[in-house]
Amino acid sequence: MTLLLAAVGATLMALLELTVGPYLQVGLAQPHLVLVVGIVVTVAVGLEAGLVWAFVGGLVLDVLAQRPLGSTSFALLLCVGATAVLARVFVRIRPVVPILATLLLSLLYSMILFVAYNALRTPIRVEDPISLALPSVVYDAVLAGIIGPLAISIHDRRTEVERMDW
Repeated sequence: MTLLLAAVGATLMALLELTVGPYLQVGLAQPHLVLVVGIVVTVAVGLEAGLVWAFVGGLVLDVLAQRPLGSTSFALLLCVGATAVLARVFVRIRPVVPILATLLLSLLYSMILFVAYNALRTPIRVEDPISLALPSVVYDAVLAGIIGPLAISIHDRRTEVERMDW
């Protein structure tokens, strides 16, 4: 995957998150499509494509959703970096890494966005932001469970190195 393809994919996924995402809402849970697919891209393709995905996808989300510019990119870049570390630590169970990373990092992503938005705009009065974000964490983990192993196995089959048999 070239870096240009990662940038175009992040833009399309950000558009999907903002247009179709509210219709995919289940209760209070709304999917973070840019985050989930960014984690999958980082594990499957590599850190460089994941960083491009996070930066471009975050900027598109900030511009279109009228958030403080750079706040979403910052949160996504931190999550993609942590995903790269997890992918290197858990090399043997690579198809499961997107699920684990999404479970851990979706809450971190939501809290970074919450803190950044409160610091840069008028504060949002929420009594317990963690309990408000937990349904979305579960939703994101289910999406990562569906998308992650499939994307990793497709990528690995396409880039498999041919070996000579003697």
